[in-house]
Amino acid sequence: MASGKTTLGRALAASTGMRFIDLDEYIEAEAGKTITQIFAEDGESHFRHLESLALKRLTATGDDGVIVACGGGTPCFGDNMDVMNQSGTTVWLTASPEVIIRRLVAERASRPLVAKLSDGGELERYVTENLDRRAPHYSRSTARFDSSRLECEDEINESVRLFINMFLQS
Repeated sequence: MASGKTTLGRALAASTGMRFIDLDEYIEAEAGKTITQIFAEDGESHFRHLESLALKRLTATGDDGVIVACGGGTPCFGDNMDVMNQSGTTVWLTASPEVIIRRLVAERASRPLVAKLSDGGELERYVTENLDRRAPHYSRSTARFDSSRLECEDEINESVRLFINMFLQS
């Protein structure tokens, strides 16, 4: 959550000519409503079901020229992490809790799981607990990448160069 998946994914796609898919946006288009609406009207378990189905549809294509940005919880449910690892390179984007909190505060309205948490203790506790709870799932990724530096165009460009050098060059 707020590790920069969409920011980095879009920039990578623009630099490499690969196709970029944000899994949340894909689900919204299929469901005809926002993630926030899905959570409010149908609950998190229904969203997780839609998420797993969408992930399986996307990975079934076998297209190597696609970058998929999954939601922060995606690897933690069902067999999603197995599906991702069988379909390509999975990269755990890491950022410090402070960076994640700063990003979450800026994007709070579009994030149903944190929208009602107060700045300070509640949000910080939520981030720390989620990172701890999700780490065993994320650690099953085939690689890690520090995504702390995505705050301006220069940082994004440098991160894209590093990512390409690490994972996309033969």
